[in-house]
Amino acid sequence: MNEFLAALGALAPTLLVGLIFWLVMFVILRADKHERRAFSRIETEERAKRADAAGAPSAAEGLPRS
Repeated sequence: MNEFLAALGALAPTLLVGLIFWLVMFVILRADKHERRAFSRIETEERAKRADAAGAPSAAEGLPRS
C-alpha cells in the first residue's frame, strides 16, 4: 500500500500541471472561437452598411440572423 501511495504521490504533480495546462488552453481556444465569431458578425454588418451606402445589393441579405 505504501508503494501505491508513493507512486500516486509521484504522479500527482504531473497530473495536476497537465490538468491546469489543459484548462488554460481550453479557455484560450474557446475565447478565440467566440472572438472570431463576433468579429465575423461585425464584419458582415459593416459590409452590409457599405453596400447599402453604395446602393449595391448586400451579400448578407439572404443570410439568417443569429
